[in-house]
Amino acid sequence: MKTVKVGIIGCGNISAIYFQNLNAFGCVQVAACADLDLAKARARAEEFSVPKGCSVQELLADPEIELVINLTIPGAHGQVCLDILESGKHAYVEKPLAVTREEGQAILAKAKEKGLLVGSAPDTFLGGGIQTCIKLIEDGWIGTPVAATAFMMSRGHEHWHPDPEFYYAKGGGPMFDMGPYYLTALVAMLGPIKRVAGMTKISYPERTITSSKKFGQTIQVKTPTHIAGVLDFHSGVIGTMVTTFDVFGDSQLPRIEIYGSQGTISVPDPNNFGGPVLLKRHDTADWKEIPLSHGYQENSRGVGVLDMVHAINSGRINRANGSLGYHVLEAMHAFHDSSDQDQYYMMQSTCERPKPMPLHLPFGVLD
Repeated sequence: MKTVKVGIIGCGNISAIYFQNLNAFGCVQVAACADLDLAKARARAEEFSVPKGCSVQELLADPEIELVINLTIPGAHGQVCLDILESGKHAYVEKPLAVTREEGQAILAKAKEKGLLVGSAPDTFLGGGIQTCIKLIEDGWIGTPVAATAFMMSRGHEHWHPDPEFYYAKGGGPMFDMGPYYLTALVAMLGPIKRVAGMTKISYPERTITSSKKFGQTIQVKTPTHIAGVLDFHSGVIGTMVTTFDVFGDSQLPRIEIYGSQGTISVPDPNNFGGPVLLKRHDTADWKEIPLSHGYQENSRGVGVLDMVHAINSGRINRANGSLGYHVLEAMHAFHDSSDQDQYYMMQSTCERPKPMPLHLPFGVLD
């Protein structure tokens, strides 16, 4: 298979795992990296043996680079993706696809105009944990899925994060921080969403930072920090979802559970790639841990990029694609809009449920 040269824009903390994994995949070559801080780009290039650390403009002008990975801050995702596509290159972006629906729509329109692919994190649903759950569902182990629950329960980031202000500004909050992982996993298992009913609240209008860098400083909260609601899937499944920064302690609730006519699956943390996967059938007394059926069980961030490379080479659609990313973006807004407007939010977008990952393929091969 042809090796595809990629570039990376944004050389912050998350970039390290991308450099590490992409360099191991075989059919991907990281040819350049860029950052607004040129020194940071050059340092990453030296650290990971990337041929060139350069400016964003220089990277986008390189005719050998076919695909660019956008690891900038969320507020820049939309414009940087548009710049990538305008330069004639495929775009893969960290979650979320964009901050606003308008930006997300513009990205998809530009990609269609240019005949290019868009990919969007999270790609954790391509890992062994959730792929095993998908196989269990498809093989009938729980019968017909009828319901789902998803819980992301946290106290928030001001007690550990050095710069937590973003999480409480517009575009932050628990839904936009962690919702992409949970919603993407649900859509990968159950298909697209038809409508959403949501309720939101700012429980604490002011937060005090207790991490060392800014200890004692206060944050004025500008976005809901407790979001609860119901998802009505086109498949007929009804899901309940809560994301919150307002609870103390580690919750005893499951991350995700899928309930079927013949049993239940306890789905692992959708922010990770591995397990455990637990199964409780109607004819068994106890939960049973199921061996993972697929690979990519460790931190495999970048496997969505690898899937895009396969798609570029074969002409198929990539699994962590722009339509999926936009559908998830719209659903996150839907919780807030439903609460604000005191009515159901009817989803305007849809997407195909991503094709399951094949079994028993060598590392770095997805087709």
